[in-house]
Amino acid sequence: MNTLLSFGHGYSARALAPHLLNSGWRVIGTTRSADKASALAETGVEPTIWPGEDLAPAIEAATHILVSAGPTEAGDPVLTDCSSTIAKANLKWLGYLSTTGVYGDHKGGWVDEDTPLRPSTKRGLWRVAAEDAWRNLAGDHGLPLHIFRLAGIYGPGRGPFSKVRNGTARRIIKKGQVFSRIHVKDIAQVLLRSIQKPQPGSVYNVCDNEAAPPEDVIAYAARLLGLPVPEAIDIEDAEMTPMARSFYAESKRVRNNLIREELGVDLIYPNYRVGLEALLALERSRSREDNP
Repeated sequence: MNTLLSFGHGYSARALAPHLLNSGWRVIGTTRSADKASALAETGVEPTIWPGEDLAPAIEAATHILVSAGPTEAGDPVLTDCSSTIAKANLKWLGYLSTTGVYGDHKGGWVDEDTPLRPSTKRGLWRVAAEDAWRNLAGDHGLPLHIFRLAGIYGPGRGPFSKVRNGTARRIIKKGQVFSRIHVKDIAQVLLRSIQKPQPGSVYNVCDNEAAPPEDVIAYAARLLGLPVPEAIDIEDAEMTPMARSFYAESKRVRNNLIREELGVDLIYPNYRVGLEALLALERSRSREDNP
C-alpha cells in the first residue's frame, strides 16, 4: 500500500490528504497534541503525536514522506529527530516544503529556481540551511528529494475577508512592493502531480501567475464585500510588529514555469482575484448550509 507520512500535518498537507485517501492510500500525520490527533483521525488520517511517539514504525512503513515542519535556529526538527531512520527508508518520493523567502529581496524583479539564494531574514536563512541539510541527506543515501518553495498561502479560513469585515485590515503602502501568492488547493495539486511524476532532485516554485501589491488584494476583497476600501497607510507611518514588518523587507516576482511545464499543472486559481472570488462564494455557500 502507498503510505504517506506527513511531518507537521498542517494546512497544505490537509489539502493534499483527501486526494490520496480517496485513491486508497494510507496517510499518517504528525501533530503535537491529543486534541489535534482526535480531530485528525476524524478525517481518515492516522495521527501520531510528535515529538513524543516513536516514529520509526511509521517511517519504515512509508513509501512517501512530506515534510511541512519548519526549521528553527536549532535546525530542522525532522532531521534532528529522524535523519538516521529516514536515511534507511525505502521511499518513492520525499517532499520538503520550503518558501520563496530563500531568494531574498529583488526589489520587485523576477526570480526562478536557478536564482541564487540570498535571504535577508532569519527565517529565510533557516530555510536555506534546512534545504541544504535535506539535500545532503538525500545525496548521501539516494533519497528521492523534491523541494517546493511556496509563496504566500491563502485559502479557506486564510483570507482577508474577516479583517476587512471587522475593520482591522490595513492597506500598507511601500512603493514597488509586490508579493507572490498561492491557493492551498493549487499547492495540493502541485504535490499530487509531483507524486505521480517524481523527478528526484527537482526544485519547484509554487505560486500563481501574478505577483501583486498587498494593498491591491485588500482593496479587491473590500470591493467584493461591498465595503469601503481601507485607507492607505505609508509603511513609514504604520505601527507594525517586527514579524509583520519583516514581510515587507523583500519584494520579488516569482516565476512558476516549471510547475506548469514539467508537472503539467493548470492552476485552478491563476491570480488573487479568481482565488478571492472563489473563497467568498465558498463562504456564502457554507453560510446558507448552516442557516437554511
